[in-house]
Amino acid sequence: MFEKVKNWILGGIDKMFSKSTIEQALKTRIAISDEMDKAIELWLKIFTNNAPWLNKEIKSSEMGSSIAEEFSRLITLEMKSEVTGSERANFINDEYQNVLKLLPNKLALFNAVGGGFFKPYIKGEKIYVDFVPQSECKPIKYDNAGNIISVVFTSEIAKNEKIYTRLEKHTLNGTSYEVENRAFMTDVKSSEMLGKEIPLSSVEEWKELSPRTIIENIEKPLFSYYRVPLSNNIDPKSCLGISVYSKAIDNIRKLDIQEARLDYEYDSAERSIYADINALKNGDSTTKRSKIVKTLNAGEDNFYKEFSPTIRDEAYIRGINKIKQNIEFQVQLAYGTISDPNTVDKTATEIKTSKQRSYSAVSKMQDSLENALRHLVYILDVYCDLYELAPSGKYEVSAEWDDSIIVDAEVEQRISMQEVDKRLMSKKRYLMRRYGLTEEQAIERLQEIEKENKINDIFDEE
Repeated sequence: MFEKVKNWILGGIDKMFSKSTIEQALKTRIAISDEMDKAIELWLKIFTNNAPWLNKEIKSSEMGSSIAEEFSRLITLEMKSEVTGSERANFINDEYQNVLKLLPNKLALFNAVGGGFFKPYIKGEKIYVDFVPQSECKPIKYDNAGNIISVVFTSEIAKNEKIYTRLEKHTLNGTSYEVENRAFMTDVKSSEMLGKEIPLSSVEEWKELSPRTIIENIEKPLFSYYRVPLSNNIDPKSCLGISVYSKAIDNIRKLDIQEARLDYEYDSAERSIYADINALKNGDSTTKRSKIVKTLNAGEDNFYKEFSPTIRDEAYIRGINKIKQNIEFQVQLAYGTISDPNTVDKTATEIKTSKQRSYSAVSKMQDSLENALRHLVYILDVYCDLYELAPSGKYEVSAEWDDSIIVDAEVEQRISMQEVDKRLMSKKRYLMRRYGLTEEQAIERLQEIEKENKINDIFDEE
């Protein structure tokens, strides 16, 4: 029954399909406003250095991708998480650790477009996980809590001057889970996004897929969603996340323009020497070799003038740095993260407040990510049952996040140890906090320590 479900996910998507294209193909309503759809497209363009204001003169400062990557770094900094508790847990943990290795790079794109999906699939006897940014799928339905319970993913294959597109719709109805697959084909040169519908069997990679599969007794969707937990001022009614730099787009545009002006200042101020061609001893051969000598026919044999204007770069640099500080405030990064830390003319209180604001934003993103990862582990467990990949068994997910953005780790460690010494904190609780262990893991660690101490006491007595 479940054989046809295998390899649901066969590849990524090279472009962002419009809301109307998917609606027309599936004859269903997409649960996303036109404003959100356009905003996600803009966020993606900024991330890939294709913002609409860029041209030959105005180049990208790559600020969008830099912000997304910085948040990804802060979120995953010193992150530790694992699945333990049984043979089943060990099997799940192998793939889970592969996900964590790829996470920092993949998370940057998720942050840029407002969120993303973790979508596992089976290949052979192993589980793999695809990372799908929300720019590459469309939500169809939410539950009362705002969780996505129906979504369509899109994948493409190009071969023989044809583009084959597969729409993969996932829907959770109560505890019944439905997956629909539909394939389309269009010419590479065609303006049509999807083209005509074709049988799945027409494409070698999709021929074993079933057009419709239903799985019973499923509690959650077989995809998990990481949402950037910022207030959505594009569409307040939407349950989708927004880009980490959504509220700083105008200043990112100003930064690109201002940096272009600075580049022009340097280019236009390049030292030059203007001279009549007859004033040069070596004639044309010298003028062809020199970058700074520019000849002209002034009509004066002795005409020779140096052009070396004063560069007004300090004013531009100050302006650029001010824009960067404005961006830091808008995206909730601490002052000096992307601006020059040596020019932060803020009070100690303002700097501390900016760090606390950054820590708060990162903490919320870590919570959102942890929820998505725990949901992912649930899906991996379900797949183990569906395909009998590992013996049944319980599992626990532990997660430890770095808080050094605002907390002095050494001071915090010293305080915790003092609390243990004064019996204000249990050793078990200390180990759980210090190393991100589950309660069961902490008890096991304490038992090991106690056993080692008894052995040491025996040797000391001898």
